[in-house]
Amino acid sequence: MSNRRPSVVLAMAPGNVERLFDDHLRRRLTELCDLDLGLVLHDFHTPEAATALASAEMLLTCWGCPPLTEDVLRTAPELRAVIHAAGSVKGFVTDACWRRGLRVSSAAAANAVPVAEYTVAMIVLAGKRAFPIQSAYRADPTSRAWAATYPDLGNYGITVGVVGASHVGRRVISLLRSYDVTILLADPTIDEAHAQGLGATLVDLDELVRRSDVVSIHAPNIPKTHRMFDSRRLGLMRDGATLINTARGQLVDTEALVAELSTGRIFAILDVTDPEPLPAGHPLLALPNVVLTPHIAGSLGNEIRRMGALAVDELERYVRGEPFAYAVTENRLPLLA
Repeated sequence: MSNRRPSVVLAMAPGNVERLFDDHLRRRLTELCDLDLGLVLHDFHTPEAATALASAEMLLTCWGCPPLTEDVLRTAPELRAVIHAAGSVKGFVTDACWRRGLRVSSAAAANAVPVAEYTVAMIVLAGKRAFPIQSAYRADPTSRAWAATYPDLGNYGITVGVVGASHVGRRVISLLRSYDVTILLADPTIDEAHAQGLGATLVDLDELVRRSDVVSIHAPNIPKTHRMFDSRRLGLMRDGATLINTARGQLVDTEALVAELSTGRIFAILDVTDPEPLPAGHPLLALPNVVLTPHIAGSLGNEIRRMGALAVDELERYVRGEPFAYAVTENRLPLLA
């Protein structure tokens, strides 16, 4: 381990430090760098912030970090790196950061773990028709031939379509490899050999939608993907298929989805919506073939410490003079969530 101890400043919303770092991680932080755990910046335009930023070599950030504008960077002449203990850095990493040549790392890979776990759990439950059966059983708790009611019930040999080879999409594929399912992948940024290496068959998006029993969205929210699931594409889904969205609500045309779901032809499991949250009385809240959760797939509760651990690991690599394992680059940023 290098004896060099960079000066690190925390920049995030109050309360995140306790959620990110348990006693073990706090000890590691104090061993690796010069850091005041009691100083947490959530406004870069205070005298306290000016003093801290003047000598900061690195910012350790999380949700609530203010934008790193040109003016802010002028007050941080020694700043060389940003480690973000959360997912997307788009909300605060500006063009000025790239012009400065800052090294940036993100814990998006750690945040992908619970999203992928949630997704696979929902895929399994969707295949078992657990949600409609649960509702029917609560209304009438008698024994019935459920397989006769749902002749497609089960997960053996189903086809799962993964939309996007993101951190989450890749982990979903990895987890699904232990199941007896066929995995399709649609992502214009990778080739067939890459997809095969992940454990999936690369197809175009329309083919994926046509062939899949479950379609799971893991694409970034960028102009090219806005409402990629419109009325035409939703109409391609097989009767009885399930659409799962744990990415961003804007990737699906909500009105078109409501129209398709209202026919009873398909199912949907939505952890994200557009708008979010849904207003009272929205049709999605009443449709029986929709499962809604309030954006809980990502890191919550004890899962947040996984992101803290990744951030500390990245800090240790920095201290050792090694490259970040989870670097974010300017050219890749537009393709990320």
